[in-house]
Amino acid sequence: MNSKHIQLNSVTKKFQNNTVVNDVSFDIADNEFFILLGPSGCGKSTTLRMIAGLEEITSGSIIADQRDISHEDPKDRNMAFVFQNYALYPHMNVRKNLSYSLKLRKITQNKIDEKINWVTNLLKIKELLDRKPSQLSGGQRQRVALGRSLVRDPIAFLLDEPLSNLDAQLRVEMRQELISLQKKLSKTFIYVTHDQVEAMTMATRICIMNQGEILQIGPPQDVYDQPNSIFVAKFLANPINNILKSNIINKNNEIFIETLGINILNEKLIDLSEVFFSIRPENIYLESYDRDKTIKVEIMQIENHGHELLMTSKLINNNQLLYFRISKENKITLGSKVTLGFNVEDLLFFDIINERRIK
Repeated sequence: MNSKHIQLNSVTKKFQNNTVVNDVSFDIADNEFFILLGPSGCGKSTTLRMIAGLEEITSGSIIADQRDISHEDPKDRNMAFVFQNYALYPHMNVRKNLSYSLKLRKITQNKIDEKINWVTNLLKIKELLDRKPSQLSGGQRQRVALGRSLVRDPIAFLLDEPLSNLDAQLRVEMRQELISLQKKLSKTFIYVTHDQVEAMTMATRICIMNQGEILQIGPPQDVYDQPNSIFVAKFLANPINNILKSNIINKNNEIFIETLGINILNEKLIDLSEVFFSIRPENIYLESYDRDKTIKVEIMQIENHGHELLMTSKLINNNQLLYFRISKENKITLGSKVTLGFNVEDLLFFDIINERRIK
């Protein structure tokens, strides 16, 4: 086992009789950018806080650096926590904010100066050293909060929605900076977010949570392409995924998907009468000449996203809505009836009862 490896074994957290994290287990490799992703209240921040020691675990164990840290004080875990609201000391200037934890640990002044010089160069905040937090922008405060963690040289950085208070443009810039920073430092980052774009662009692996449980863990593209449940298929979508319900009829070992009005070959569906299926908007095409199947739709709404158009259409034969993307050069108008094409391999099927993917 790698000495910096972090492991959660059947970790559960209860507040009175309410279970907020239920039997969570995962391993995080050294130098990994591991993202806990899910909606508000899913237990991701509580999981992060348990790793940090800011919340006591109810049962299970947490292993880090080859030792059980389940009940250690936060200060003894050697992990740096970056809070959503930055948590800077308002009465201290940037220099004092950066050096405070080092002084508590009785680090020499020469070493402190060396660390501050290194971190301010790395994060480009040298000119801010004499300013107080109230004199900083959101992006500058975020860099200082990161800097305060960096000077400690922890085994892992724990970041709780660190970009949520920034505007859209700054979020994009800070995402790139964090990716670059993690590579430069060769450190483990455990990062909480509800933003699937952050997860897709930053993570080496994502862990999707809902209602205190883990639904799926894997590299972002794998989870996006092969969601194992309807929840994951819906949640990891930019901005929306098509999830539809259909009766299915077995006709001479061909499966008729009533909602789409098409026949397919799929032996896993032979004994079913009803199914959910999904197909992502980017897998539906206007240019349908080289696709397996075609369907007819009417255009109900057009959203201009600048670089592309998101089309809301209605299936002609049953009025269910279907979303697809097209380039902005297309001149389709509201009410138009068009033929769309797709490949059968891009359809994913889910069980009607438990909503798990039929593999």
